[in-house]
Amino acid sequence: MAAPAHHPQTPAERLIALCIEWTWPLWLVGGLYIVGPVLGWSLAGMVALALYLDGLPGDGGKPAPVPLTIKIWLGGMVAMLTVLWVGHANFDLGTGKTIKSSVGWAKGWALIALFPLAGAVLKVRPEVIFRSVCKLGLYTVILVPVFVAAPYIGLPELLWVSPLKVLGGAGPDYFAAQLYTIEPGAGTPRWQFFAPWSPAAGMIGVICVLLAARDPHVGWKSVGIAGGLALAVLSQSRLALVALIVIAPFVWAVARMDRWWMWLIAAPVVLALGIFGPALIDIADTAMNEFSSARADSSRVRAALGRIAVDRWQTEAFWFGHGVVENGPHLVEYMPIGSHHSWFGLLFVKGVLGAIALAVPLIASFGVLLARSMRNKNAQTGLAMVLVLTLYSFGENLEILAYLYWPALVIIGVALASTKPSNDNA
Repeated sequence: MAAPAHHPQTPAERLIALCIEWTWPLWLVGGLYIVGPVLGWSLAGMVALALYLDGLPGDGGKPAPVPLTIKIWLGGMVAMLTVLWVGHANFDLGTGKTIKSSVGWAKGWALIALFPLAGAVLKVRPEVIFRSVCKLGLYTVILVPVFVAAPYIGLPELLWVSPLKVLGGAGPDYFAAQLYTIEPGAGTPRWQFFAPWSPAAGMIGVICVLLAARDPHVGWKSVGIAGGLALAVLSQSRLALVALIVIAPFVWAVARMDRWWMWLIAAPVVLALGIFGPALIDIADTAMNEFSSARADSSRVRAALGRIAVDRWQTEAFWFGHGVVENGPHLVEYMPIGSHHSWFGLLFVKGVLGAIALAVPLIASFGVLLARSMRNKNAQTGLAMVLVLTLYSFGENLEILAYLYWPALVIIGVALASTKPSNDNA
């Protein structure tokens, strides 16, 4: 595979590469939360123009047709907006709140469909994203010592909150240049880097590791993986560690299920699971308890938020949800009901129909990419990204972080449009 620099970049690729490589400066000025949605809708505009004009200047060819799975994503996210409007009408929330929530949809759920659409139709080369992520990894490796040293040399936790927050409409966390935080109770430092909170940084770290691993240049690959690992490990996110351990081996194994030797390996593993299953279940149960007790207060709050969300969803707004996020009681430290969990959040705000609108595209993408992963490297990477989103849907609200993990969405679009066999998996 040739290095991305050997080929002129299309306008879409230049935009994507620029936004990834300028992540740190954008974080410093509080621009990440704004740039993500602007880029997503700009690429959507380019898609519309490309389809209408049968190509764009500098793209070097006709746009690709929109894959069926991308249409399912678009349909699911449009359904999110429709359900949102119905929920607002059911609870008489008024025009002002409906407009505000619709803008929120455009900055969140809509991006989860628009970025894959751009990756597929504009024929974005994944190598461009891999190299840009590696460059971001280099800058991260250079800056990490400053972050690690900050709490020990007396630097402030918060550098500043950008005045750009007046344009975003979200909380100050999205516009804050935060060097570190002090973990409550433990009194130890924790880092969130350019994310709004530490677990989100862990998610981005996992994505960076998986994407950087695909760069063909050993040097760039190494520094990209190092930068991603720094984000994942120093964020001290438990979910990030699980994702790093589980996702890459799973994709590696699935991609080789058409090899006879893989079945020879799998057969004794399955037999061993049958024999030692009960003992392994006990070990897993103990590990899960220790996993939860690592941050007992956090686990308690998450569990309570989930219980409240499910109870109120079932009893008050089963089909279309409540329409808006509400803060919970003192028991959950007044945190938004359903936060820290995409499915609980969806059930509370958009009801069972909202949850279906996310589940169907996820399942469809997983099935398509799983089937293609044995013969297509892009499908393997796309499958890894879908697994990251699926895993983190149980620990984060996917829509509010789409402005950060959008490179993964572009790769999913590229993978869903890749139907021809590519590099072998040896």
